[in-house]
Amino acid sequence: MEGTSSTVIYRHFNAPSRGFTRFSHDIIRHPRLSSDAVRLLTWQLSLPQGARESLSRTAERARIGACAFGRAKRQLKEEGFVHERRVQVDGGRWVTQQLVSGSPLTPDQAAKLLAREPVASSQVAPSPRKPAAGPPTTPSTDGHPKKDPEEDTSHLPSKGDETAEESPRLEDARALVGALPLLSPALRHIPPGMRDELARLAARWLDGGHTPTDVHAHIVRGLPDDGTPVHRPGGLVRYLLRDVPRRELPSLALPLPRASGEPVSVRLLGTRECAGDHTQTTLFRPVADETMCAVCVPHDEGPSPSRRAFQGFVHRPGHLGSRLNTALDQK
Repeated sequence: MEGTSSTVIYRHFNAPSRGFTRFSHDIIRHPRLSSDAVRLLTWQLSLPQGARESLSRTAERARIGACAFGRAKRQLKEEGFVHERRVQVDGGRWVTQQLVSGSPLTPDQAAKLLAREPVASSQVAPSPRKPAAGPPTTPSTDGHPKKDPEEDTSHLPSKGDETAEESPRLEDARALVGALPLLSPALRHIPPGMRDELARLAARWLDGGHTPTDVHAHIVRGLPDDGTPVHRPGGLVRYLLRDVPRRELPSLALPLPRASGEPVSVRLLGTRECAGDHTQTTLFRPVADETMCAVCVPHDEGPSPSRRAFQGFVHRPGHLGSRLNTALDQK
């Protein structure tokens, strides 16, 4: 490092006859301004009178980076060399006014100077329009577009949503949707704003013959079973309820053979129709060649009571008959 006692500096300076700017030495020697801030300020002060070059454009021409420009501009504003304000002009647009001074100014002094300057509008006159090719035509004002907009629409309402509001099962559907958080922890954060939409979708399932248990089971089957978190449970439920499958209801008629060669249910193999007096058709499983069930046969002629309990049953859909028949098959 050079010592001050052994270094002698000589300066040679010729005042330029043109292309110079007069500003205070306090700017160059300012203790709190960085070199980028001094360069930015002196560059702005060297611009010709009436120039409207912004500070960002000056920083770009001076090759001052974005971060360095931000620090330099902040230093200039803190020291009073730069002031900014936003004003509204014609058309409702907002513009930013920047004032650069060669000496520090207070906010009141800067406001008075900015008030004297007219607000420059960036509105430009429209360019001349090129005439369209062909004769002028009158646009159509009636009718509907022939093209189906379904392919250009991102989210169309599902079929049936328009009438789901009038569904008599809508209240049941709301209760069904309200019970979804009880099915799985993944369904605890369904947005409240989606519950009406999900209720309309669930009402379509109920109108189609499905039970709330069917809907809940379908939703549970659609949840990920590998521990994957569900970030949008409402969207997942909406996807699962989008299409309503056809529900195949079990037949209530007794599948008895009516013609030779007609298949018989496995549960009814080995059964025989009772020849006794019954209101409905009664089937029983004979032990030998008897033609009447244990109810019609006198107790002293029929089988034991434990056997009679499994021999005959009245086929009544939804009643005890089907359960007795199942027990008899397992016997």
